[in-house]
Amino acid sequence: MENLKTNQKGKIVSVRGQIVKVKFEEAKPAIHDLLVSEKDQNTKMEVYASASTDTFFCLALSATNKITRGSVVINTGNPILFPVGPALLGRAVNFAGQISDGSGEIKAEGWVPIRSVSKQLDGVMETGKIIETGIKVIDLFAPLPRGGKMGLFGGAGVGKTLLLTETLHNIVGGGENTVSVFAGVGERSREGLELYHALKDSGALSSSTLVFGSMGENPAVRFLTAFSSVTLAEYYRENMKKDVLFFIDNVFRLAQAGSEVSTLTNRIPSEDGYQATLESEMAEFHERLASTKSGIISAIEAIYVPSDDLLDYGVQAISPYLDSVVVLSRDVYKRGLLPAIDIIGCSSSALSPEIVGKDHYRVSLAAKSLLKEAAGLERIVSLVGEAELSPGDRITYTRAKKVTNYMTQRFFVAEAQKGEKGRAVPVASTVADTAAILAGKYDAVPEDKFLFVGTLDGR
Repeated sequence: MENLKTNQKGKIVSVRGQIVKVKFEEAKPAIHDLLVSEKDQNTKMEVYASASTDTFFCLALSATNKITRGSVVINTGNPILFPVGPALLGRAVNFAGQISDGSGEIKAEGWVPIRSVSKQLDGVMETGKIIETGIKVIDLFAPLPRGGKMGLFGGAGVGKTLLLTETLHNIVGGGENTVSVFAGVGERSREGLELYHALKDSGALSSSTLVFGSMGENPAVRFLTAFSSVTLAEYYRENMKKDVLFFIDNVFRLAQAGSEVSTLTNRIPSEDGYQATLESEMAEFHERLASTKSGIISAIEAIYVPSDDLLDYGVQAISPYLDSVVVLSRDVYKRGLLPAIDIIGCSSSALSPEIVGKDHYRVSLAAKSLLKEAAGLERIVSLVGEAELSPGDRITYTRAKKVTNYMTQRFFVAEAQKGEKGRAVPVASTVADTAAILAGKYDAVPEDKFLFVGTLDGR
């Protein structure tokens, strides 16, 4: 490494997990400066926080078996830099821009800091349009505004990653001026490999970049992966004037990695057990996913819900930044309805007549109202049976079940497992079909005929 500031030398005081405590007698480093070992410049660490007047907590960015107490480190005077440029498209890398796909070196146009630099964005934009995902239940009840953020909330094993991957499959490659960035934060390496091959097979990999920090990595790497990914998205937006589709799986793992790091630096947690800096970390990440005159960033975020508790503080810290909320339900999953989405729990700021149109708005509200009425009748049916309902309530109950069944869908990304071809349904068809069910056009059709269909006219 060149141009090291050799007058800024420190000595390692202790190593605790991935946290290295370093003491500087003379010139002090700045927060986020990159330090390297004097003996091995491949051993790197980032200054994370001050421990005292002359000691600092640092994040070890590699294995700590080469780091020993008393070793000398040198401050580079620079933050962690990430490679940027068109050469990143079609590639899979880690948080430092090192290749993960075995496809040869990357010729970067430049290197930029992964940490945000406080600056005024030039003309933050709102587009007033939605992005069609081809997934009926999302497009009708929780449409994604172009330039907005969508959160996919769900506990373990209810289909968050599958839903995120299907959304990515359906909308990536939607235009010459659109690229995508996928951030794999704290999730399985197997899922990342499957996504890489799925994008490659579909031809969408050439307009995508994947940045991985899997669950097997240390918390510092998982934490920084999210910021490397958003740095690349910002570059595509500002320098290449591209519209960016940003996907992250999983934002909760970002919060969790920050909690692990905070614990190792002896910070007192808040009453709910999370780090006291959780809200500022979520703000630092989300506020960089903004749209400007140069380009649009639209984000879709998978969010793990521990113990299926939506009131968990780690989950609640993410919610304020979202424009659309999609809630996956274990109860719906147990009934075999996929995607296992709780329709009543979904919402979107884009669901207004000015953005989605009067018909879409009217049908969405009417369908959700019908489902709420049917939920109120569910207990009566469970006790005395559907036959005991009044004729009006029986119509409400059966139509609600048909709407619910109609919202099920085959996914392209599950074709290999299920053996049945996926379908992407235009939002106009979804609105028209749902309106027909609500109007009673299909009252004579058995409710099971609505399961896993595309459109009701068979197209």
